[in-house]
Amino acid sequence: MGGVSDLHVHYFGPSTGPVVLALHGLTGHGRRWEALAREQLPDLRIIAPDLRGHGRSPGVPPWDFETIVSDLVTLLRRETGEPVVLLGHSFGAAAGVHLARSHPELVRGLALLDPAIGLDPEFMLRIANSMLEHPDYANVADARFDKLETAWAEIDPAILEAELAEHLVPTANGRVGWRMCMPAIIAYWGQLARDFVLPPAHLPTILVQAMKVDPPFVTPAFRAALADRLGDNLVVREFDCDHMVAQSRPAETAALVRSLL
Repeated sequence: MGGVSDLHVHYFGPSTGPVVLALHGLTGHGRRWEALAREQLPDLRIIAPDLRGHGRSPGVPPWDFETIVSDLVTLLRRETGEPVVLLGHSFGAAAGVHLARSHPELVRGLALLDPAIGLDPEFMLRIANSMLEHPDYANVADARFDKLETAWAEIDPAILEAELAEHLVPTANGRVGWRMCMPAIIAYWGQLARDFVLPPAHLPTILVQAMKVDPPFVTPAFRAALADRLGDNLVVREFDCDHMVAQSRPAETAALVRSLL
């Protein structure tokens, strides 16, 4: 399967130097990494795509991890001739694990921020149904309130305002919604219910669990399987924050990325 060559990509930092591929979570976009890149990692070359179905990237099917991996392989082979450190959040972390498993030659290290992988199917169904029932908002204020109620409460207000400015677009009847392809998003919730996969045993990997997430996205089964597979190549960190790890703990996140370089 050939990946799309026209993913919308955000670039931060110099055009040369160590490369970090930064993958956002479900319903997100690549520009979410901007504050971390500019304020904490300005010397690194950070490539942050809008994943298929997100932001300004194409939304065409198929919508599965295999297709996302194909997109990322196409991107990496175009952008760099060297293995990258992969920094992934939530759904992006799961995609990163799939990429490392199928193309280990492209990844030199994994930083997994509260990865969403191998999750309960009934839980995923509830989330997908909720999105279908409430696909947009009456106004920007309602969208802001929703973010504050769902993992963004402890984040710098300026970052939240940047999120609203970048990611909200008009929908029907004067309403607003996130810049994404809803059919793709619904399909991706189903992808998170697939059995988890594991990275190669030799790959240096950092797992961050956000301890305020309830129920947790990092399941005990995935965490135990990672430890068994990777042994001394796994570092586990527990951050006392909600799900948006990079935005709420930027300095700590940056330190983990540097440790893999």
